[in-house]
Amino acid sequence: MPAGVVKRGAAAAEHPVLRLPFTCLVVWRDGWYEGALGTMVPADVNESNAHAGLGTRPPNERNLRTMQPKPTLYLIDGSAYIHRAYHAIRGLSNAEGLPTNAVFGFTRMLLKLIQDRSPVYAAMFFDARGPTFRHDMYKDYKANRPPMPADLAIQIPFIKEVSRGFNLPVIEQPGYEADDLIGTHARLAAAAGYAVVMVTGDKDFVQLVTDDASIWDPAKDEVIDTATVRRKFDVTPAQMVDVMGLCGDTSDNIPGVPGIGPKTALELIKTYGSMEALYDNIAQLTGKKKENLIRYREQAFLSRDLVRIDVRAPVSFEPERFRLAGPDGDALARLFQKLEFNQLQQSFARSRQPHRKDYRAVLDRPALLELVKAVQEAGTAAIDTETTSPDPLQAELVGLSLAMRNDQAFYIPCGHTCRSAAAQLDRKEVLQTLKPLLENPDIRKIGQNIKYDWLVLGGYGIALEGVFFDTMLASYLINPSKRAHNLDQIALDFLDHKTTTFAEVLGKGMTSFAEVSLAKAVPYACEDADITFMAKAVLEGELAEIGLTELFHTVEMPLVPVLVRMEQKGLAVDPDKLRELSKSFEQRIEQLETAIYVQAGEPFNINSSQQMGYILFEKLKLPVQKKTRKRTGYSTDVNVLSTLARHHELPALVLEHRSLSKLKTTYADALIQLINPRTGRIHTSFNQTVTVTGRLSSSDPNLQNIPVRTEEGREIRRAFIPHSGWVLLSADYSQVELRLLAHCSDDTRLIQAFKDNEDIHTRTAAEVFQVTPDAVTPELRRQAKAINFGIIYGMSPFGLSRQLDISQKMAKVYIDNYFARYEGVRRFVEGTIKEAAATLRTSTLLGRIRLLPDIRSPNPTVRQFAERSAVNTPIQGSAADLIKVAMIRIDAALRDKPYQTAMLLSVHDELVFEVPPDELEPVKELIRSIMEGVWELKVPLKVNLAWGANWAEVH
Repeated sequence: MPAGVVKRGAAAAEHPVLRLPFTCLVVWRDGWYEGALGTMVPADVNESNAHAGLGTRPPNERNLRTMQPKPTLYLIDGSAYIHRAYHAIRGLSNAEGLPTNAVFGFTRMLLKLIQDRSPVYAAMFFDARGPTFRHDMYKDYKANRPPMPADLAIQIPFIKEVSRGFNLPVIEQPGYEADDLIGTHARLAAAAGYAVVMVTGDKDFVQLVTDDASIWDPAKDEVIDTATVRRKFDVTPAQMVDVMGLCGDTSDNIPGVPGIGPKTALELIKTYGSMEALYDNIAQLTGKKKENLIRYREQAFLSRDLVRIDVRAPVSFEPERFRLAGPDGDALARLFQKLEFNQLQQSFARSRQPHRKDYRAVLDRPALLELVKAVQEAGTAAIDTETTSPDPLQAELVGLSLAMRNDQAFYIPCGHTCRSAAAQLDRKEVLQTLKPLLENPDIRKIGQNIKYDWLVLGGYGIALEGVFFDTMLASYLINPSKRAHNLDQIALDFLDHKTTTFAEVLGKGMTSFAEVSLAKAVPYACEDADITFMAKAVLEGELAEIGLTELFHTVEMPLVPVLVRMEQKGLAVDPDKLRELSKSFEQRIEQLETAIYVQAGEPFNINSSQQMGYILFEKLKLPVQKKTRKRTGYSTDVNVLSTLARHHELPALVLEHRSLSKLKTTYADALIQLINPRTGRIHTSFNQTVTVTGRLSSSDPNLQNIPVRTEEGREIRRAFIPHSGWVLLSADYSQVELRLLAHCSDDTRLIQAFKDNEDIHTRTAAEVFQVTPDAVTPELRRQAKAINFGIIYGMSPFGLSRQLDISQKMAKVYIDNYFARYEGVRRFVEGTIKEAAATLRTSTLLGRIRLLPDIRSPNPTVRQFAERSAVNTPIQGSAADLIKVAMIRIDAALRDKPYQTAMLLSVHDELVFEVPPDELEPVKELIRSIMEGVWELKVPLKVNLAWGANWAEVH
């Protein structure tokens, strides 16, 4: 199967990571060259492209003697890049809640340096903690700088660990800034015959530029040398100190001369050459400029002293100290594992073979029969398929691997098209021979994302039985916050083993595993089964240790065959209806574009946030809400447009334009292309290992995000239809999360309201706003609904104020009133947060866990998010657990009868079925009975049933 996508690919979305086509190659090892920094590159890189900038081979010895180039020393301003990385990437953390955005950005900077420059000599410089000599000169130096954010401070040790992992000398010295240490080393290195490249984005370093020392800013890929300084500023680099002394630096609280900005300062130095010459000729100036220069003369020279980088710090220059050795791949792999930089971890992890692997190809019938016998005797086997497509319902089987003991596996090729494929067995013969084995429930099967293999084999008429362990599901249950649960990651995390990647196996120009030679396919495919078998033992122990064995074997594993049947069944759609919708949306989009241009007074690219920002905030003068992340433009996200829509019609039109464009491309157009040509239906994939709360997600296509509250969204749903003459039936839990809140909090008022079958939002409105239930208006009920669900999601007064468009003060009053009336809920919220802070985790009614180590974070934002998660997960996660149990029981009941009714969809708290008319009444009662009786709560569970000729009619 296409391991890079399904088996070994990410099970959840991952943050994008820079690819690693590194250079600087010196050592031949196993068909690869290993670079000076340990990067592995295919050995077919040749000398011609080495001299084209790839840096694969150094010039030969004779050329070195002839050219005698200066060795280059890279001095890296780590302190500058820490802050740049922190602000450039936001919201990144590992599963333990450790912020990692600055570490990740810093690592990318290092990798860019390695990729682009292949340094031989380099060092990393950081500011030391505490005051410097500049504070002795001026006590207010940097006094206006806020303290380092807590979520950045916690990353500094890891950033230094990254530097040391690359075997970069880390240099810092009390009393001196990184600038001074770099300046001093630049001077000493140049004197020793080295060319110096200062790797920084700090403009202060321009003063250090000489014929032997330049600046390179990797983020902008900009080089600054003496010619660049002359061209940009028309002064020498040394004169830039005088310019900065006159204009000062607000970021460092360097005063300069009031009224003298960078442009004026530059003109003065260009005219007079230096500050001394300027003051010698001060009589030539007039007005306020002259007055300020005279009045603040001492301050100007002090400012120049403050901005001047000290190039005579007490350091010695030892060139060999800076010669780079290869990185410590093991240390970096361990560090990247902790930080969850998964691709980087895999790039630096070393392949280990602690035991000799016995990987065999099965190429004839006697060997196949012998393998079948061995599996029967073992009673347990890991199974993995190799195929031609990531879509299991359209994939063709290429081969199948089996493992029954550690370090041994067998691969049965049966669909390869390569030259060596002549030796393989016939696919039909293989499947006929394996069918009794695969369908035998007494032989236990282990798999990695085994739902995929189940669906592939189902396409060949094999009903897999005896499945009892999925390593991907086990990894997910152990830590659902991790972004990846693929086999490559499991091997690294639990077995300390670096697997062969799919990209390494697939040759140039190949598009399918079927094209891979058997020489490469056999070890790769065998490793899949072998690692899966070995990981099972480790993961099984981890599940038992944290009390997740029962949840794994009673909920997650039994749900897999249910999802298999749902995905095999698929949903019918009306393609003609979708085409009509696409045309209708297109017409409406064109009308909206015309209306938007009229409102704007000119045509522009509606999809360009830059052009949209200009129209909204510069031409129409609407109030600016926020800037983009890099502060270089105006934000035009949905929150900004929604706020602006209260002031002007254009933002409302843009919101509608965006919504319709998404519906047209994502659904009306795309769904037609996703109709399976064999079944005529759409087959979504249900994912068990994506959300942190345990909820199922849907992909390819995502059928859970089709809007239900807009008419256009309902029109999309109208295209989903049942089998001819049948109906679609929806079974939707009514306010299940609020009912779970009543159960978990044991709040008497909330419990009684549900027992009395009251409208809970009306009841809350009466309690919070202190009115009688008959005085509750629709608007008050809407606000109470927002409060009810806001409490579950830990909404703050700020969040509630934005949602209800009220003041934060009023929102706080509403929340305080709520907790005053529902004291049990208050105790539950406070107690849950307290327990999570003590145990660093939270859990659902069925024991599903979510790790929350960041609940002790010193950063208030990070900590508060963890506290909200601590409250929300037991509620939302329990709701997810209950509907999974209901799905398992309903599936069993429908199959037991047997009914023709089929379960098609799970959308959060809703299940959708396809039902023949004669089964509607009994099936309705069956589904209601199971869903409402799925768990014994202190309040009754209630299910709303609706049916109709399409999905829109059941809402």
